[in-house]
Amino acid sequence: MTQPQDDAIRVDVELVRQLAELLDTTQLTEIEVEDGDRKIRVARKAAPVASVAHYAPPPAAAPAPTLPAAAIASETGASAPAVSANTVRSPMVGTAYLSAEPGAKPFAGVGQRVAAGDTLLIVEAMKVMNPILAPSAGTVSAVFVENGQPVEFDQPLIVVD
Repeated sequence: MTQPQDDAIRVDVELVRQLAELLDTTQLTEIEVEDGDRKIRVARKAAPVASVAHYAPPPAAAPAPTLPAAAIASETGASAPAVSANTVRSPMVGTAYLSAEPGAKPFAGVGQRVAAGDTLLIVEAMKVMNPILAPSAGTVSAVFVENGQPVEFDQPLIVVD
């Protein structure tokens, strides 16, 4: 025996669409709405976690002090240049790596030309390798960290003039 059509589930398609749009705009993975005995749950699979996170460099708040010459890992051995507006800073706490793997050629060194978006170094945080990208084209004028060195948030890493 078949059931009459009156018992069929009535779905408010427009409400479901609105909830789906809300998921997209808020980056939520699920939302549930309850109205009396009617309950609507909209869910989507969470996007896979990217193994590489890209962070914009933090805005410059005030002039930064210069670092002593001993803090600069320079290929030229020249005196320490001042930290400037072109200084790329660490977006996180982690470990800095100047090359993709031990023994490999460094991504960028003092005197090397780089294009905007080129990888300058990697900061490993919580087992995730995060490439630090050149914000603009230029020449690397200073490298403030050594390979395998721990770094702090907002620490100067490299200067691209």
